[in-house]
Order: sequence, then structure tokens, then C-alpha cells
Amino acid sequence: MPQSAIPATIDETLQLMDEAGYVADRSLATVLHLALKMKRPLFLEGEAGVGKTEIAKVLSSTLGRDLIRLQCYEGLDVASAVYEWNYPAQMVEIRVAEASGDTEHSELSKSIFDEKFLIKRPVLQALEPSLNGAPVFLIDELDRADEAFEAFLLEVLADNQVSIPELGTVKAEEPPIVIITTNRTREIHDALKRRCLYHWVDYPDAERELEIVRRKVPGASERLAGEVVAFVHKLRTEEDLFKQPGVAETLDWATALSELNEIALDPDMASDTLGVLLKYQDDIERVRGSKVRQMIDDIRKDEPRPQTMPAL
Repeated sequence: MPQSAIPATIDETLQLMDEAGYVADRSLATVLHLALKMKRPLFLEGEAGVGKTEIAKVLSSTLGRDLIRLQCYEGLDVASAVYEWNYPAQMVEIRVAEASGDTEHSELSKSIFDEKFLIKRPVLQALEPSLNGAPVFLIDELDRADEAFEAFLLEVLADNQVSIPELGTVKAEEPPIVIITTNRTREIHDALKRRCLYHWVDYPDAERELEIVRRKVPGASERLAGEVVAFVHKLRTEEDLFKQPGVAETLDWATALSELNEIALDPDMASDTLGVLLKYQDDIERVRGSKVRQMIDDIRKDEPRPQTMPAL
């Protein structure tokens, strides 16, 4: 994958995202441009399914950089995220040393804590030099990890380095392009946020979301795409749902209806496929049936009618 230069302006950043099929607004392009130029981590917060993770994937593909992803979860520790030692291989090394009579403690310690026994996890991989340039390091859904791991990341984000007691400090020659995402299920400590540039990724407006559907689901008819987006926006603004559908769900629903050869929203088919759009039974029951029909009727009433030429 050929390496591309960092975009020199905000407009070039917008164009870069656009070429990869990501419909970004100017505020996102601005903070992304600054993060790249200032070599600072970018902290992206927002509801699930609004396209935060996709930003890291787009940067990786358009800049020709490796993508290293650390998926966070409860209980994530240093061994899973940073490094661990290959204990079986170390034990073999010890047995070989004992068999040969080479049991000098200091020499044996050096030999078993050699880098060849080090298993490198995403954090350490992100600090390594690469022929493609500094990688894109995605720390995904940080809010799922424990606060103790969040505190560990401070050294990585501030100094682009990690400390390994047996080997010393490993420091990146070039800082990785760090993208941190969170769905805000809990607050992230200010000490970590201070080390990053921040951006809230909101739901797109109807016009931008329609453009996203056009690009990502080219098989959907123009009418179906427009009605799907209008329906989803009506859900977000008018219905008190436990979990509002994200852009990812909009795309899934448009794709599903297109696969079923629908060219416009049909009330019965929309009700039957709500499980693609909504992921909680209480939300589905709130909308299913007559409510779906009413919402589709309202959408079509709000559609601009074509003007007819007056009779001569």
C-alpha cells in the first residue's frame, strides 16, 4: 500500500475523506486535520453507530498506513493490550540451559528476557517503526475498559512510549496516528482527555445521511433511500426510544430492504424488518404496526409535490 502525504489543508482533508466514501462535515475535517498536523491523539465521542471507528479505517486506507486496532473491554490488562512473555518458550530455554550446565543466574535472566520471547500486543506494535510510516492506532470503545487501564495509557499518549521492566523503555521513532473512540457509557478522566484533541461525532443531518446511503447502498432506489432516511430521522426526533438507530443501522436497513427488492417503504415490510433497525424489543413494539404506517404516511405528506403546469 503506497504511503500518501498528510493533507496540507482542511479542504484536502475533506477531499481525502470524500474519496474514501466518508461524508464528513467541515468541523470533523478541521479537528482531524489539526490532529494530523500537530501529531496529537484524536478523542472521538458519540453514540454507537455514528461512524467513529470508520474514521480510523479511512485514514489507514487513504494515507497508506497500517491499521492497528485495540478493542477495549472490561478486564483488559497490560498482557492483552501491550505485551507478554512467551512463557513456554522461556521454560524451554531454561531447560536447555540447565541441561548444558549454563545456570549462571544473571546470564540466564538476560537470555530468557530477550526480545525474541516478547509477544507484542497492539500498543507495542503501534510504537514500532514501519516501512509505511507511523501506523493508525485505533483504541476503540475506551469506555468499556477499566479506569486502571485508562491510567496506563497516559504514558503512551503523552510520550509515545511504554516501560517494560525487563527491557526498559520502548519509544516510538515517529508518533502513531492515534484515534480513540468512546460511546460515553462512562466518563473518561480529564487527564487522558487533556492529551488529546476532542470531537463529538453527532448523528448527521438528513441531507448528509441521505448522501451516505447513496454511496454505501447504491442498489437502493432514490425513493427508498429518501424514505428510509426520513423515517430514521423521525424516529430520532419524535420517538422516546431506549436506543436510537445509528447511521450503521440506517445503512443495514436500506441494504435489507433493497435486497428484498423494495423500491419504497411498505408498512408491512417495514414492520417485519424493524429488527434490522432497532435492537431492543420494547423499541420495536413501540413502533411496529399502526405507528409505522402513520409515520410513512406523514413522511409522504411532507414530501414536496411536483408542480404541474397550468392548462392553456
